[in-house]
Amino acid sequence: MYYLLTYDVVQGYLQKREAYREEHLKLAISAADRGELRLGGALTEPTIGAALLFEGSCAKVAEDFATRDPYVLNGLVKSWHVNEWSIVLGAGVESK
Repeated sequence: MYYLLTYDVVQGYLQKREAYREEHLKLAISAADRGELRLGGALTEPTIGAALLFEGSCAKVAEDFATRDPYVLNGLVKSWHVNEWSIVLGAGVESK
């Protein structure tokens, strides 16, 4: 199953994240190495948020990431949400 973690970020997020970026990327790389995090990045022009795509047996994998993310812990993320994403078409997806 796929889960989309979305962040609603504070104004000036791109500049403010620099203090926490290295720690955030370590967390993300670790999740990617475990096969949980498939894609992630900021939504730009304008920067209104970020989205991270997880794969796992339940939403907990994405929720756990958010609760440990230094961007969330340090107030750069105003709110976050995890939604199951039923992907039906795309690279690497078996058609149903």
